[in-house]
Amino acid sequence: MNQTDTTDTPISMDDLMALCKRRGFIYQASEIYGGINGFWDYGPLGAQLKRNLADAWWNDVIMMGCSGRTGPNGKPVRIVPLDTCIIQNPKVWEASGHVGGFNDPMVDCRETKSRYRADHLMVLREAGASEGRGYAFMENDEEQLARAMKLLGKYLRKDIAESDVSVTPLVSLPKEQIADLVGPGVKDPGTLTEPRAFNLMFKTYIGATATEDDVAYLRPETAQGIFINFKNVIDTMRVRVPFGIANIGTSFRNEVTPRNFTFRSREFEQMECEFFCHPSESREWYEFWRDYRMDWWESIGLKGDNLRLREHDEDELAHYAKEGAGTADVEYRYPFTYPDFGELEGVADRANFDLTSHQTASRAKMEFFDQERNERYVPHCIEPAAGLSRGVLAVLCEAYTPDPNRPSKVFMKFHPRLAPIKAAVFPLVNKEGMPEIAEKLHADLHQRFGRRGFVELDVKQNIGKRYARMDEAGTPFCFTIDGDTSSDHAVTVRHRDTLEQERIGLDAVGEWLEGKLGG
Repeated sequence: MNQTDTTDTPISMDDLMALCKRRGFIYQASEIYGGINGFWDYGPLGAQLKRNLADAWWNDVIMMGCSGRTGPNGKPVRIVPLDTCIIQNPKVWEASGHVGGFNDPMVDCRETKSRYRADHLMVLREAGASEGRGYAFMENDEEQLARAMKLLGKYLRKDIAESDVSVTPLVSLPKEQIADLVGPGVKDPGTLTEPRAFNLMFKTYIGATATEDDVAYLRPETAQGIFINFKNVIDTMRVRVPFGIANIGTSFRNEVTPRNFTFRSREFEQMECEFFCHPSESREWYEFWRDYRMDWWESIGLKGDNLRLREHDEDELAHYAKEGAGTADVEYRYPFTYPDFGELEGVADRANFDLTSHQTASRAKMEFFDQERNERYVPHCIEPAAGLSRGVLAVLCEAYTPDPNRPSKVFMKFHPRLAPIKAAVFPLVNKEGMPEIAEKLHADLHQRFGRRGFVELDVKQNIGKRYARMDEAGTPFCFTIDGDTSSDHAVTVRHRDTLEQERIGLDAVGEWLEGKLGG
């Protein structure tokens, strides 16, 4: 198990999930019927948080062309948007390789009826033993590891230390050794099946007959919708290479073992861009996108030791990558991956694999004629592919800030640009003209900032409890109307992060808040 040096300790996922439920960020899908594994609903605050993150990406990447940066060619970056169907002709997925190759190794437990990703199962054995009794546990699952250590100790009739054991991925074992493994949650060996391929695409049917001739698939990624529309965009939008096509959309993967809250779900949203360039310029554009995407995540609040940029080794490259092509991941240290990291966004040089594959399968020309070069070629593609759902989870984890000195014991330190509630307005008491002033201020702020998020008006309970609710919701600023407001025409603003309070003019609140929120 890889260790990373850090002095921090991870937050509790149980505590974060409880707050997400309590404050309306994320609910279990179909909860009143017992839920459904791998699916999650976003509550009022979660839906707005996700919308704010998506809007920030859409504005910065597409509308502002990488936040107004100049590309390596010295010119503004041009990106155009697209919105494609979840269901496409099945031949799309055959050409892309998803029908034949989009498989994960799967292992079932005959006793518990549980299903596991074989490449996520680790086997604990006595150090030096290459076969015999072994105990399987899910990677990064500390409880299952502790149980496996305990069982191994009983089997060997001695106390087990880390130096006494070895850990091996199950997928690297010969098939005949599977029968000697004790699976998670069982006591005896022999309940695990041999790994077998499991296609991750959800199958559906088009039309009323529902025969094998009517099979279609829910898309496992949004990228292919961009590639198959490459020629349409070229012909209709007066764009020239280098340029990008970007979209936000829902994708579906029938994950064998969905886990870790919303990190590995069966329905999720992606923010993807395919940037097309001349083959000779792919390396510099890859480096441009790699650096920009890391900077962007930092700009919306994911800073410090929890965020890193990691280049892939040669043996990690995907099937579409040419030798020496760049591939990197922007990774976040989630509590459930601690002290290691989990993928947040991948940036990859896909060469011309996808356009060439679709050109071959469909016989539609995917070439671009470059008048300046007097050259016809199939462009190479740099793909920055970010998880919107994973991005929301990373933002929630980063924002979760325990503070035992507050009544709420925790506050959500969202970047103001992402905060679902931008501001709250409180009359100190619900009388003496304060509610009327609060209602007027609330209406003004809602009119001005409502397109970016909620502006709350709360008159119930004492002011401390109202502050506590807003802390858990991540509201950056609260404005209180008190007994002096009617005479000095000023309000008290409370800063979420520092708890500092200051007095500002009632008629200046809008401009003051505009300067703090940005974006």
